[in-house]
Amino acid sequence: MKAKFLILLSLPALAACASTTATRGPSLPAVADSPLNSVAGLDIVMGKTSGQLIRLFGKPQLDISEPPAQKLQFSSGACILDAYLYPSEEGGTSRVTHIDARRSDGAAVDRVSCVNALRLR
Repeated sequence: MKAKFLILLSLPALAACASTTATRGPSLPAVADSPLNSVAGLDIVMGKTSGQLIRLFGKPQLDISEPPAQKLQFSSGACILDAYLYPSEEGGTSRVTHIDARRSDGAAVDRVSCVNALRLR
């Protein structure tokens, strides 16, 4: 009986030792922090929503969702553009934070040229 009483008395002390701070997961890439924002010609893509990209380039070839990220892939005869969208840390609408461009054989392509080629089709 005394052992149970001692255990019950020690529970509040143990509870006080527990951490109440929440751990945060890895931070999401922010559009404002992207070095691509300073590249002239990419401003029409960076920070845009999926709806804005679809209005600009048409229906994507691929729309892959891996929460919290979304990848939209647009293609023309000249290149393939992958746009990666993430929500802000507060939630909200996902926006483009990074893009990759390549030819169909995998060779690198200038991103601005690819964006322009996709707009012209």
